[in-house]
Amino acid sequence: MRENERVTSATRQPETPAADIPPRLIATDLDGTLLRDDKSVSPRTVAALAAAEEAGIEVFFVTGRPARWMDVVSDHVHGHGLAICGNGAAVVDLHGGPGAHRFVKVRELARENALDAVRLLREAAPGTVYAVEQTYGFYQEPDYPKLHMEIPDNLAPAEELLAEDGPGAAEPMLKILAYHPSIDPDAFLTLSRLAIGERANVTRSSPSALLEISGPGVSKASTLALCCAERGISHEQVVAFGDMPNDIEMLTWAGQSYAMGNAHPDAIAAASGRTVANNEDGVAVVIERMLERM
Repeated sequence: MRENERVTSATRQPETPAADIPPRLIATDLDGTLLRDDKSVSPRTVAALAAAEEAGIEVFFVTGRPARWMDVVSDHVHGHGLAICGNGAAVVDLHGGPGAHRFVKVRELARENALDAVRLLREAAPGTVYAVEQTYGFYQEPDYPKLHMEIPDNLAPAEELLAEDGPGAAEPMLKILAYHPSIDPDAFLTLSRLAIGERANVTRSSPSALLEISGPGVSKASTLALCCAERGISHEQVVAFGDMPNDIEMLTWAGQSYAMGNAHPDAIAAASGRTVANNEDGVAVVIERMLERM
């Protein structure tokens, strides 16, 4: 319990100021953070990541994206080639390059929990529609809008998609997506957390009223903490970057953290520092300064 509290606590009081502790790992969100709005990785950012790894600092991509959307950064991973995807639901090895990603760790959402979340949120927010994200499949309800890059593998009500004999039942479920056409995004997040309670973890990374629902306790921060523990890296040795509510726990947990100039107000409040916007290479700006100090 104490370890979990450290991961999600809103307070951080290390004995040594975090800025004086040499970093061992950089954890960066992608969309709205490392990537520019056109989804490109700038040459300056590529150079900064390479310089960090050359200095012995690991780089982790920590994103809400599914593994199959990681091709955009695969070519820019120079060392270990690991990414935390699905808001902490999976750790993926990117070494194989586009189309050859391998799951190293999966923290799945149980179907029973998913069904409970769908039922409770339907009652609390009528008109909510759903999609289901699995390790190797994507399914959605017929009324779910075209928000994503791919054509779904199957169209059916969420209750059928989440049934024990539903499509893709043999594959682990990473998260479900819940969309509402008219509720304010932040209000929808608050409402859903109250309705679902401890059955699942609910967050959001989209500017629209699109929620991402994962297993209980599954977040970017909790999975990053597991990966760091396996490497003997303390949270004081982590520098994190993010811009949206799904980054808040990670920004709080890391010894040093930076919200982007374009970040959500709650992400700004959670971070220990702030950098310029993603379109101005805010991650690279911090890394360059950090390496100069080192």
